[in-house]
Amino acid sequence: MTRRRFIADEFSGNSAALIGEHADHLVRVLRVRVGQDFVIAGGETVRRGRITSVADDRVEFELGEEVSAAILPEITLVLAIFKFDRMEWAIEKCTELGVSRIVPVIARRTDSHLAGALSKRGERWQRIARQASEQSRRAAPPEIAAPIKVAGALNLQAALRVVLAEAEEQTLLRDVVKPQAAREGIVLAVGPEGGWTDDELQSFQQAGWISASLGNTILRAETAAIAATAIVASALHSL
Repeated sequence: MTRRRFIADEFSGNSAALIGEHADHLVRVLRVRVGQDFVIAGGETVRRGRITSVADDRVEFELGEEVSAAILPEITLVLAIFKFDRMEWAIEKCTELGVSRIVPVIARRTDSHLAGALSKRGERWQRIARQASEQSRRAAPPEIAAPIKVAGALNLQAALRVVLAEAEEQTLLRDVVKPQAAREGIVLAVGPEGGWTDDELQSFQQAGWISASLGNTILRAETAAIAATAIVASALHSL
């Protein structure tokens, strides 16, 4: 039987706890009880955990043997900000696919109203990433970085840095993922609705990024992010 996995809010030695809304979900939705076994992720380890105490806002576990955890490739997703409901969908699915870091970026074509509302979204994005991590049995959620402008994203470092460009006609994303990226990581930049501007693409290229495309079709921003992440993750796992 496959045990449900949760990411601990608190852990120390052989003890861990879920608190607040996280615990409330276990109590009210899953109706957990003392003695039940789950899998608990904390820090860099994943262990079996038996519930020792249940309250509305706190569920405590006694931790047991370590459980093997999948090793995910280092994929940083630079995600230009677009409509929040669609962006949340992209964050959720790209988390399930294994991105290690998501960097929201204010692009030239990011709606000004969205840019102005960013201060209220960080906590929600982190919660979505955490829930998606538990769903996909990750040991930890991806880092959700503070939003930055395109100029700040240009200096992100990795073995391979790729910006998706609709105008790219010769280079496909699937063809640029090399063994070195599997060892040292990749940064993948996905533009907003309407794509990157010519000036932005030029800035990426001048900073040493490779331009690539997903093919001849034009995808919505969230679809492009999910498809690109799936391509990269699959390629890195096979190298």
